[in-house]
Amino acid sequence: MRIINFRNRFNNSQLIMSKLPNVGTTIFTVMSALAAQHKAINLSQGFPDFDCSEILKQLVNEAMEQGHNQYAPMPGIMPLREAIAEKISNLYGQNVNPDTEITITPGGTYAIFTAIATCISAGDEVIIFEPAYDSYIPNVLVNGGVPVLIPLSYPDYHIDWQLVRSRITPRTKMIMLNTPHNPTGSILTEADIQELEKLVTEFNILILSDEVYEHLVYDGAKHLSILRYPALFRNSFVTFSFGKVFHITGWKMGYCVAPAHLMQEYRKVHQYLCFSVNTPMQYGITGFLKTPEHYLSLPAFFQQKRDHFLQLMADSRFTPLQSCGSYFQLMRYDRISDEGDKDFTIRITKEFGVASIPVSAFYQEGKDDHVVRFCFAKRTETLEKAVERLRKI
Repeated sequence: MRIINFRNRFNNSQLIMSKLPNVGTTIFTVMSALAAQHKAINLSQGFPDFDCSEILKQLVNEAMEQGHNQYAPMPGIMPLREAIAEKISNLYGQNVNPDTEITITPGGTYAIFTAIATCISAGDEVIIFEPAYDSYIPNVLVNGGVPVLIPLSYPDYHIDWQLVRSRITPRTKMIMLNTPHNPTGSILTEADIQELEKLVTEFNILILSDEVYEHLVYDGAKHLSILRYPALFRNSFVTFSFGKVFHITGWKMGYCVAPAHLMQEYRKVHQYLCFSVNTPMQYGITGFLKTPEHYLSLPAFFQQKRDHFLQLMADSRFTPLQSCGSYFQLMRYDRISDEGDKDFTIRITKEFGVASIPVSAFYQEGKDDHVVRFCFAKRTETLEKAVERLRKI
């Protein structure tokens, strides 16, 4: 018998052809590492520096003690899905079937990837607004899709719907939305919803709506979830994060809501990516959601932090842009320097001990408006100490 040896057919560098050849380490990892190296205050990466609710931790511990430590059902435990459905009904007036239209996921970013993997095939075009959260474009590319990048209009970062319409082709499969928006803090308006409804009706486009900051909307504004609009929801995947709103980013807990015909396909992919999400935390969050004040109080809680940060920064040479939601505040630094935003963020991290994120990192081509992003989801003393340093710039 002749034995065929394939060992020498490829050298090691040829065994894998990168699906993301232009992707390196994310700016969030880079800036957090730089902050640690220079003992800087880290206002770059989007996570709180304060702990989550003691009640929530106690509920999770109780779930563990009660023996909820084995696999959960693939879509998530039913009590949690029922609690989410009740919350959606109360907040957005949409009756969602917890059995067929909600799936619990290991975080919001996972929920987004799974929706894209469910729908996008080679050559499908996906409209993405820039600046964009860093996972969107790689998610589309790795699934063979074609990102169609449309800039939000600086400085208020609104959507130019005429431009969107001009970029739609027969290959357009999906439009990705993010409200409240990371990194800009902008939110969708009723006028945006009306334009979106026209496009979806005319072109039958899928929607992927990233709403992980749903409760972080300020100044009396209302979160215009896609779940509010039945005509839009029929074509939509809507993703959420418990981590962002309950200060538990390390737990990686989120969920996706979609009509049954879309969720059926979503779960086919989900079951082979992770199958299920950790059980005791699902039970803990279920109990936590029974008290709506835990999430209804969040807008005031984070707006106080935003306002305090802005008040502290009023005497600095930074110029704030409007933040209507999320826990990010953009600042222009044109009164300080004309250097590029990446160089600027690196320099102030090293020289002044405060880390931020250059907004150009959220553009594929690195569009630089000399704007940086600060995260204000921090303790009061952290913000005050950071601003004391920023005022010296």
